[in-house]
Amino acid sequence: MDINNKARIHWACRRGMRELDISIMPFFEYEYDTLSHDEKQHFARLLECDDPDLFNWLMNHGKPDDQALQHIIHLIQTRNKNRGPVAM
Repeated sequence: MDINNKARIHWACRRGMRELDISIMPFFEYEYDTLSHDEKQHFARLLECDDPDLFNWLMNHGKPDDQALQHIIHLIQTRNKNRGPVAM
């Protein structure tokens, strides 16, 4: 996935599972532009993962084996928490 194609990344963030949308969409909207080039690549790879895996990782029910994906999961959790709740 081209990390510079924000429309494509935005579309991939829409998961159809409310719990994932609440975590991933705000992170993309507020944080994507602040990520390093490598972090953007890792985020794009994360979006290629299956929804059940994403849900489990974001809810702390396991971790991805890939350290880079673990880092992105941690960023999503931390930055969303620091920003506060999002109304949907």
